[in-house]
Amino acid sequence: MNEKKKQEIPMPFKFDDFFTTQEQRDDAAKEKIEEIDISLIDNFKDHPFKVLDNDDMKSLKESIKTSGVLSPVIIRQKDDGRYEMLSGHRRMFACKSLGIDKIKCIIKNLSDDEATIFMVDSNLQREKLLPSEKAFAYKMKYEALKNQRKDTVNQHDTEVCQVGTVVRSDNILSDELGESARQIQRYIRLTYLIPELLEMVDNSEIKNKELPSIALTPAVELSYLKKDEQKILVEYIDFNLSTPSHAQSIQLKELSQKGLLVEETIDNIMNKEKPNQILQFKIKEDKLYKVLPKNIERDKVEDFVLKACEYYSKHIRQMERDCR
Repeated sequence: MNEKKKQEIPMPFKFDDFFTTQEQRDDAAKEKIEEIDISLIDNFKDHPFKVLDNDDMKSLKESIKTSGVLSPVIIRQKDDGRYEMLSGHRRMFACKSLGIDKIKCIIKNLSDDEATIFMVDSNLQREKLLPSEKAFAYKMKYEALKNQRKDTVNQHDTEVCQVGTVVRSDNILSDELGESARQIQRYIRLTYLIPELLEMVDNSEIKNKELPSIALTPAVELSYLKKDEQKILVEYIDFNLSTPSHAQSIQLKELSQKGLLVEETIDNIMNKEKPNQILQFKIKEDKLYKVLPKNIERDKVEDFVLKACEYYSKHIRQMERDCR
C-alpha cells in the first residue's frame, strides 16, 4: 500500500528569519550602491532625451573632476547580463569623456513598462526640454501606461488625436505631468514629423532667428502630412526660407487628406502672403545661375550676390560723380 503524500503546510514566515535580526533583514531589503564598469551599461533603448556636449556638460565634467559623481546613476539588469541606464545618461557621458571606467549605480528590478515610466519621469525633471524630447517621452510613457492597463482600456485608448474624446491614459499623464490632456496629444503628434521638420519645431524653442522654425500648433497640423509630402515641404522651406503659418498648415493638411498635395499645390499655398510676413525678394534659380560663375557652391551664392550688388552700387555712384 502506497503511503499518502504528506501535505505541506505553508509557513507565514521565512525559515531564515529565525537566524537573522530585523535590522539585518531591513538592511538586505535596501537598494545597494555598486560600482559598475561603464562598458557594461547601455543607453536606454530609444532614449528620447538629448545628451549634448555643451556648456552645461562642461560644467558637469568639471564637477566630476573635482568631486566625483555625487549622485549614483540608476540602472536595471537586462536578460543578457548587461545593464540599461534609467537615470544618469549625462553623468555616464561625462565619465566616458573623462576616461572614467566605473560609475556608482543603484540597480533596480523593473519590468519593461516600469523601466520606461521610471526613465521618463526621472528625465522630465530637467528644467529645459525641447518639444521633440517631450514628444517622444510623452509617447513612450503613454504606451507604457496603456500596456499596463491593456486588460481594462477601451478601444479609444489606442488612439491619439488632436481633437476628440480625451482617453483615460491621457488623463493619467495629465495629472502626473501637469499638462492638459489635449496638449499631451499635441506633443505626441509631433512624433509623426520627419526629423527635418521636428528640428524646426525645436528651433522655435531655441529662438535662433538664423534657423527656420515652426511653432507647435502649425507643426501638429503638418504631422498629418505623408512622409514624402513633408520632404517636399522641407525642400520648399530650405530654398525659400519661409515656414508655413497655422492657416497654411491647415490648408496643407486638408489637401493631403484629399490626395491633392503635390509640389505645385505646396508652392501655391506657401506663396500666399502671410500676415506680418517680411517681404522677400525672389529671383528664379535658372535666371540667377546664368550670370553666376560656373561651379559656384550653393552656400556661397547669397554672399556672392550681395558683394556683386555692393560693387555695382559703388560703380554707379562713381559714374554719377564723374558726370557732374
